[in-house]
Amino acid sequence: MRTATTVEGSGGDFRRTVELVVEAEKLGMDAVFVAEAWGSDAPSVLGYLAARTERITLGSGIVQVGTRTPVAIAQAALTLADMSEGRFVLGLGPSGPQVLEGLHGVPFARPLTRTRETIAVIRQAFAGEKIALDGETVHIPLPGGEGRPMRLSTAPNPDIPIYLATLSPRMLRLTGETADGWLGTSFVPEGAAAYFGPLDEGLTAAGRTRADLDVCQGAEVAFAADEDELHGMVAERKQGLAFSLGGMGSASTNFYNEAYSRQGWAEVAAEVRERWQAGDRAGAAGLVTDEMVLGTTLIGTEDMVRARLRVWRDAGVDTVRLYPAGDTLDARLTTLGRALDLVREIGRSDAR
Repeated sequence: MRTATTVEGSGGDFRRTVELVVEAEKLGMDAVFVAEAWGSDAPSVLGYLAARTERITLGSGIVQVGTRTPVAIAQAALTLADMSEGRFVLGLGPSGPQVLEGLHGVPFARPLTRTRETIAVIRQAFAGEKIALDGETVHIPLPGGEGRPMRLSTAPNPDIPIYLATLSPRMLRLTGETADGWLGTSFVPEGAAAYFGPLDEGLTAAGRTRADLDVCQGAEVAFAADEDELHGMVAERKQGLAFSLGGMGSASTNFYNEAYSRQGWAEVAAEVRERWQAGDRAGAAGLVTDEMVLGTTLIGTEDMVRARLRVWRDAGVDTVRLYPAGDTLDARLTTLGRALDLVREIGRSDAR
């Protein structure tokens, strides 16, 4: 497996984030993705990281479709690919109604069509073609105006990979059809069919196979000395999972809740959401089971994490995106180093 992590530019200590990435590169990590969400923008951070790193792949994780025009996204991607000397990966995702409508004032309607049409325009721009698409959500040039199709003045770069962060079956099928990689989350290897079924349908429809798609899955990694410490670590993380199940998205749309539901926790996920929406945060967290936390993370003793990494690999994960636990930079780097050593150990044992 390849290794990656995700960082944000916001949070009050940008220099520490940069140091984490620089040190992660020295530790041998393959890629870093920069999140956007409702914090700092991703391209600005990636431009800075391009100047501070030499080898590591840099990706947006993610630029949210609808917050910029497709051509603006393509321009940023081409610029970052040039600045990083070919180390850039464009990660895109549909986001959700709260961020799109509540923060950006952009309709969330038709996210599948908008994503498909955005990718079509971006690939035209990457190829150096004249940009023109009269779609259902994207109209370039604007109909009825004075504009004519144009091509960007930058050099073409059709080889920039496009990764999609998707969760719903329809968006997963689109990922299989059109993307070079999948940025997944809320992943339980034992329930992987909920993801890989639609992904494979899309791959087949496009005449592709799983080898054409980098399955990049993310999870927190943390090491416990023993079962007692592990129990406390799991308990601490239930509030965060309850927020994902109950507070992410809008009152009627929560893709994380739906993803957990498709992987076998429909009843619990619904109850957690109901409690959270009613304002009972503690009650919502109390419904989250140990199994739900452990199933979607890489938390445990070293032996447990090693075994879990093998399960992820065997389930079809190509790149494991590690979110290292720790209260300080040194602690996070220590956790990250231990996890990278385990991934390499697994690779060496498989090669023998």
